[in-house]
Amino acid sequence: MLADSLNRYRIILASGSPRRKQLLEEMGLKFEVIITSIPEEGPPELEGRELAMHLAAEKARILKPGLKKTDIVIAADTIVWCNNMLLGKPVGTDEAAEMLRCISGRTHEVITGVCIMTSDKEILFSDSTKVTFGKLTDEEIHYYIDNYKPYDKAGAYGIQEWIGYIGCSRIEGSYFNVMGLPVQRLYRELQRLAGGER
Repeated sequence: MLADSLNRYRIILASGSPRRKQLLEEMGLKFEVIITSIPEEGPPELEGRELAMHLAAEKARILKPGLKKTDIVIAADTIVWCNNMLLGKPVGTDEAAEMLRCISGRTHEVITGVCIMTSDKEILFSDSTKVTFGKLTDEEIHYYIDNYKPYDKAGAYGIQEWIGYIGCSRIEGSYFNVMGLPVQRLYRELQRLAGGER
């Protein structure tokens, strides 16, 4: 099993996201959290997958100078791409409502970039999920914002919260990727790194 083959490693999650922490715990991994902070925007010429992977790599690289041979850093960044626009983390109620109106009645793309880093190796990949929302009323949008305060979430929503239950009509791809971590792909990459089964 993966958890056994990773016993000799110190795993570091470079993220303060409670969703990512929960997902790693439910994978059975033992790890510690070290939050790294970078500018959320990234270079203006990068879009979609390239941007998500760039941001994940930047988070991991902050920790690289202090890594030992038995350290593994996992960093991730999730972005929402809707109507050819990047929806980041909203600043305030008005921006959150604007983002939710953008995804209302449309299909958008949720992309998570992941960087797995050791002292001598860097594995970089991304996963993409298409998410379709039915039409949301202004009353529903403001109820969600007032009660769930989604200011720490790209696109101003969490799929595992009330808005996901009442709004999401279709998902193509990994549900967990929308939560912030494509755990199936991460599991396979960690298996390879630890020399476990393929």
